[in-house]
Amino acid sequence: MTTPLVIAYGAGVDSTALLIGLKDRGIRPDLILFADTGDEKAETYAFIPIMNRWLESAGFPTVTTVRYRPVNFKHWPPYETLGENCLTNGTLPSLAFGFKSCSLKWKVDPQNKFCNEWAPAVATWNADAKVRKMIGYDASPKDRKRFAHAIGMEDAKYDYSYPLIEWNWNREACKRRIFEAGLPVPPKSACVFCPATKPAELHTHRKEYLRLIVMLEARAEPRLKTVKGLWRKDTKGTRGAEPRPGKMTDYIRANDLLSADEIDRIITTAPADIISNQKAFANGLEIPSWHDFLEAFSPEDYDDEPELIQLTRAAA
Repeated sequence: MTTPLVIAYGAGVDSTALLIGLKDRGIRPDLILFADTGDEKAETYAFIPIMNRWLESAGFPTVTTVRYRPVNFKHWPPYETLGENCLTNGTLPSLAFGFKSCSLKWKVDPQNKFCNEWAPAVATWNADAKVRKMIGYDASPKDRKRFAHAIGMEDAKYDYSYPLIEWNWNREACKRRIFEAGLPVPPKSACVFCPATKPAELHTHRKEYLRLIVMLEARAEPRLKTVKGLWRKDTKGTRGAEPRPGKMTDYIRANDLLSADEIDRIITTAPADIISNQKAFANGLEIPSWHDFLEAFSPEDYDDEPELIQLTRAAA
């Protein structure tokens, strides 16, 4: 019996290079899963159709997108994304508190749930075998640390492997191989408000991302006790660390990435409006959808679309 091969695809550099490397070696995956939090960058969503065309040309299955679907909203307005979840509860992604359960809830669990009903996986488990799953950790020092924590972990359903480590492909090698394959190098795969975002990356963020960051931190601030914001605590920059405030909002303000008036308007009005909407919903009144609410704070005021989006439109 040939056990099926599943790829955990993040639509970033590493997982894209992993698929290219598999084609080079004549290894065909059976399933490629992308877990969508609903708050990935527009550039990431734009890259997936480009990648799907490459996958089809390689004789690979195209990307299957899965999502965590909340079902218990109590008396709150329904939400569909990680960001809407945080705004509803007045909190931040768990990575901001030093945990990784947002990755489990919004990334790992939806993939596992899909596989639990995927016929090749069910047949494999019924035969007392394990499904093979490949993870795109590269050979750079940071990912090697993640690999060191993951290696040797037992799973009753999956055998995990990390080909980029085996091939000794670091991040630059991955980018080079993507370029050689004729693909644009995808953006960093992460939610637009990911606490792992570096200060320099905020300078390339679209304004709608920055507005959502300000809104998330403003909504969560009354309940924060141990952290200041998405970056947790202030970093002074000693011992080689990059200096930054605990709140991304403070960095956005200090570097004029949004105007002070706009930042203040979001901080003053958005949290109060969210609470007002929640009370109205609990009383059976009609309120704006999350999409309409967020769009009201983030008008389409940018002129240039990201290059990947332009490429997607041109190829459509």
